[in-house]
Amino acid sequence: MKAQEIREMTAVELNEKITELKSELFNLRFQHATNQLDNPMKIVHVKKDIARCKTILRQKELNA
Repeated sequence: MKAQEIREMTAVELNEKITELKSELFNLRFQHATNQLDNPMKIVHVKKDIARCKTILRQKELNA
């Protein structure tokens, strides 16, 4: 996910996206623990997407 796409979202959409990404991260960690995960780098990408969403959400809070 690109930062520009995230910046176009509203605060409500960002909170929903963060919740969705956290559940995806949980599922990926579960798959990794049971050795069913094909691409372990996917965990890193999801973590970075969560961080991007949180950062942009915070920037929007400070600008408001």
